[in-house]
Amino acid sequence: MALVTLLPFVSIILAAFQPSGALVSGISWPTAFSFDSFREAWTTAGFGTLLINSLIIAVVVVPLSVVLSTLAGYAFGVLRVPAGRAIFSFFLLGLTLPVELIVIPLYFDLRGVGLTDSYWGVILAESALFMPFGIFWMRTHFRTNPRELIEAAELDGASPRRILVSVLLPLAGPSLSTMAVLFFMWSWNQFLLVLILIQDPEKRTAPGGLGFFVGQYSSNIPVLCAGTLVVLAPIFVVYLLFQRKFIGGMLQGALKG
Repeated sequence: MALVTLLPFVSIILAAFQPSGALVSGISWPTAFSFDSFREAWTTAGFGTLLINSLIIAVVVVPLSVVLSTLAGYAFGVLRVPAGRAIFSFFLLGLTLPVELIVIPLYFDLRGVGLTDSYWGVILAESALFMPFGIFWMRTHFRTNPRELIEAAELDGASPRRILVSVLLPLAGPSLSTMAVLFFMWSWNQFLLVLILIQDPEKRTAPGGLGFFVGQYSSNIPVLCAGTLVVLAPIFVVYLLFQRKFIGGMLQGALKG
């Protein structure tokens, strides 16, 4: 299964190092490795600006979503919130809503308040879309913590804020890291939402710019593959940097959930 998954990536990487305009079919080893396709893709599509736009959105979305999900997950998992179960069930409904179903009404709502063609419109929309999973993830984590820890802190006179900051968050490192990496990946790869909410070419994100780039270079496979690798590179870097914590968080959820 790993071989089947990796073969398409191998073919994309090998094709990207072919000379621009070369005919590529299947997995073909380049006769001479060339970076011309990367240079052409970078200069033609303006990936520098596109990557910066994606980074601006992701850098705001990830901390905002992580903080809000942690606070809500703590409230639903530890505190006694009035009608907490009903409210949590309402949030879970968000996991069943596909982006394609809400993107058009969302566009008209944001246009009414002047948030289309702006970073903040995309940031708020993505944060809201990520919240159902984030709340579910953190609530599950907090409910797996020993209740004795919380009761001991309460006996010592710790407030709910102190319990969260000093007792529970130090134990939540793997879960928070996993959630942050997932949020970054989802925000970076978001295509349809950004395509609808942002019409200004100067504010498009990397996946959105790649979509227009595909239409222009559909016959130039090496340049197209090079542009694809440029867009995917930040995700690979983030995953490699947080690989241990990401896997630790996934295993923690598998063992404790």
